[in-house]
Amino acid sequence: MLLFQDLIINWYHENHRNLPWRDTNNPYFIWLSEIILQQTRVDQGLPYFEKFIAHYPTVYELANSDEQAILNDWQGLGYYSRARNLHKTAKEVVEIHNGRFPETYLELLKLTGIGPYTAAAIASFAFDEVKAVVDGNVYRVLSRIFDLDDAIDSNQGKKNFELLANELIDKYKPAIYNQAIMEFGALQCVPVNPTCGACPLQFQCLAFKNKTISQRPVKLKKAKVVVRHFLYLVELSKSKTIRIEKREGKGIWQNLFQFPLLEFDSSEKKNIFLTTLKAEFISQEYKHILSHQHLLAHFAVRTPREKIRSNQQEISLSELSDFPIPRLIEKFWEEYSEMISKI
Repeated sequence: MLLFQDLIINWYHENHRNLPWRDTNNPYFIWLSEIILQQTRVDQGLPYFEKFIAHYPTVYELANSDEQAILNDWQGLGYYSRARNLHKTAKEVVEIHNGRFPETYLELLKLTGIGPYTAAAIASFAFDEVKAVVDGNVYRVLSRIFDLDDAIDSNQGKKNFELLANELIDKYKPAIYNQAIMEFGALQCVPVNPTCGACPLQFQCLAFKNKTISQRPVKLKKAKVVVRHFLYLVELSKSKTIRIEKREGKGIWQNLFQFPLLEFDSSEKKNIFLTTLKAEFISQEYKHILSHQHLLAHFAVRTPREKIRSNQQEISLSELSDFPIPRLIEKFWEEYSEMISKI
């Protein structure tokens, strides 16, 4: 009887997707792909990976680049702290490690923005260290195969899964095994309606036997979602300039640019304000979903009412594309920039 590891690897050879970061043991490319693919689908992340290796072919170019340029290239991927940490990590690799990524899991963990999963991925894929990766796909596969009810969002549960994953890893083929179990979770052992009938591990899967597939993995916490109500003021001058400002602080979209923003604590208060607002045009409501926040935004186009503030600048309509902006604003601009230029 084939071992679990052999079955996973055999399945991988027959079913895996051909992706550019799998054809290399270059730690820079592997690291780049792992950061891009955090909380991002492969089909969405692939063009960003290709863009970044074209614009920044080595860690030196990335380290020496301007943060605004990196944020521009990242635009649309969301979770912009990843892009800022990407820049910090590149600088650390160049300045502290002379442009060479550390070759061990423990040393990789010391870099900014690199956690246990990313460190394990780089260490195994680039340097063949026997260190298991444990991501959402791996949690799902292991919790079903062994019918585990340990909560994957508890400290003890995470420790238990990490121990199990490191017991199971193929000691002779750590890189291919890690790729295989993640791909198996992504394509075969999917969250909803997995194709158990065609699964090569069906006879080993205790959750299939016990009819608990839909209950695995177990999570304790349900993230609290905050709803925020935004009104962006698109201050359009007679000379066809608009005002933008840079987002400061540690909140969402730090260091990205936006139109002047008003925030309300309820949709009712925002709607009351909109009924009294003198504007050339008020957009429909845009809904933007983040992991812990739902943003409900309107855009009001009007002539400037106040003097420009010190944190703002005036730019032409065509210049907005030169600045990194949130996807929410980008979507509005794609739909209405032409109409605004004719007001």
